[in-house]
Amino acid sequence: MKRPNETVPKAVPTATKLKGVHARNFASVRWMTALLFFLCPELTNAQAPATGPTSQTMQAGSPASIAPAQSNTPAVPSEPAVDDPMLTPPPRPQRELADWNEAAVELRARSISLATAYAEVTKAEAQSRIALAALLPSINATATATHQFITNKVTTIQSVTNGTQNLKTLTTPSTDYINGNITLVQDLVDAKAWHDLGTARAAEVVQRLGVENVKRTMVLSLATSMVAVVTAERVAEINRIGLRSALELLNLTNKKRTLGAATGLDTVRAEQNVESSRAAIVSGDESLRQAREALGLALGEPRQVAVTSALKLDGVLQSIGQTCHPLNNSLDRPELAAARQQLAVTERGIRSVELSFLPTLKAQSTVSSSTLDPGAAPRTTWNIQAVLSVPIWDGGARYGSLRSARATRDEAAYSIESTQRSITIEVEQARRAVQVAEQSVVVARNSAVLAARNDELTRTAYRLGQGTTSFELVAAAVALQQAQVQLAVQEFGVVGARLTALLTMARCSD
Repeated sequence: MKRPNETVPKAVPTATKLKGVHARNFASVRWMTALLFFLCPELTNAQAPATGPTSQTMQAGSPASIAPAQSNTPAVPSEPAVDDPMLTPPPRPQRELADWNEAAVELRARSISLATAYAEVTKAEAQSRIALAALLPSINATATATHQFITNKVTTIQSVTNGTQNLKTLTTPSTDYINGNITLVQDLVDAKAWHDLGTARAAEVVQRLGVENVKRTMVLSLATSMVAVVTAERVAEINRIGLRSALELLNLTNKKRTLGAATGLDTVRAEQNVESSRAAIVSGDESLRQAREALGLALGEPRQVAVTSALKLDGVLQSIGQTCHPLNNSLDRPELAAARQQLAVTERGIRSVELSFLPTLKAQSTVSSSTLDPGAAPRTTWNIQAVLSVPIWDGGARYGSLRSARATRDEAAYSIESTQRSITIEVEQARRAVQVAEQSVVVARNSAVLAARNDELTRTAYRLGQGTTSFELVAAAVALQQAQVQLAVQEFGVVGARLTALLTMARCSD
C-alpha cells in the first residue's frame, strides 16, 4: 500500500526509458554525438538532443520523451585545412605564349622543317639552272707555259751576203714558250638537254608543294603542342586537388582512430591514398614539363615554353582558320598534289633516257696563240668546227638507265595510290574524331558528376559513422580524381580533334 505522505515522481529520466529494448539505439546516438562534438567543437554551442542523463527532465508522455530522434541533425563538420610542399605547383617557365599570332611568327622564323623545305626548293632551282646551262654556250680558255730541260743547238745558214754566210744557232726544241687558246661550244641539236630542262622545272613544283605541306603539318604540330600544354597543366592541377583531398581524408581517419572509431587498417589505406596521389603529382608534373619542352621545340627553342591563361583555344581555332584555307576535295591536299607531280617527273625521266639514244650536233670555235715561232705558219689561229656525236654502244648503260627510270615511275605511281588511301582514311577519321570527342566529353562529364556525388556521400557517411569503410572512402576519392582527369583530357581533346579536322582539309599560306 502507498503511504499517505508518499509522492509519485512526475517525470522519469530518458535514459531509464531507453533501457531494455532501446538501450543499444541510445548508445549509438550518444557515441555519434560525442564524435561530432570532437570533430567539430563549434557544435558545443548548439542545442544537443535530449538523449542523455544530463538533459532536462521531460514529462512522461510528452512528444520529446516519446520520439527523441525528431531533434535537428548536427551539421557535417568541415575538414581542417592541410598543407604539404607538393601542393605547390611547379615553377612556370620564363617564356610564355600570350596569343597565336606571336607563336605563328616565331614558328615561321625558327622552324627547322620549314627552313629545310625552302632549302630543297633552292636545290631544285639550282638543278634547273644546271639543266639550262647545257643549252647555253660554254666558253673555256686555257694557257700553257712550257720550259724544256733537254735541248739541242743546231747551226743553220740563215742567208748569204756577198759570199758570206750568215749563220744562226737554233735551240731545238724551243726552251720556253707559252700557248693560249679560247674555245666556244654551242649545242645546236640536243633533244635530251631541252627535255631535261623541262624535267628540272617540274621538280621545282614538287618541292614547292612540299613547302605547303610542311606549313600545314607544322601549324598542326604547334597547335597540338599548345593544347597538350594546357591539358597537362589542368591535369597537374587536378592531381594537387586529389592530394589535398587525400590529406584531408587522412586527417579525418586519424581523428576517428583517436576516438576508437577507426582501425589501423583504415589509417594505412588513407596513407596509401596519399602516396598514390603524390605519385600522380610526380608523373603529372613530368608530363607537364615534357609538354612544355615539346612546345619549345616546335617553336625552335631548346627550353620549356608555357601558355598564359589569357590564351583561349577558341581564339587559336579562329586564327588558324584565317591563315589556313579549307579545300574542296581531299585530292587537293599538297602532299597528294606533290605525289602526282613527282609521277610526272619520273615519266619525263624515262623520256630523257630514251632521247639519249639520239645523236647530238654542236658548233665549236677555237682561237689559239703561241709565243713559239712556228715558221711559215701564223702565231695566232682561229677555227670553227661542227661536231656530230652519234652514240653507238656504251656497254648497255643506257638500257640499264631506262629500266631504272621505269621502275622509279612505277614506285611513284604506287606512292600516289598509297597517299590517296591514307588521306581518305585520315580525313574520315578526323571528321569522326570530332563527334567521338564531343560524345566522350558528355560521358566524362556525367561520370565526373556521379563520382563527385559518390565521393561527397561517402565522406558524409564516413564522418557520421554510417557503416562506410575506409576502403569505400579511398575508392570513391580515387574514382573522383580519375573522372576529373578524364573530363579535362576529353574537354581539351575536343579542341585537338577540331584542330586536326580543320587542318586535315586545309592549305596554309604565309
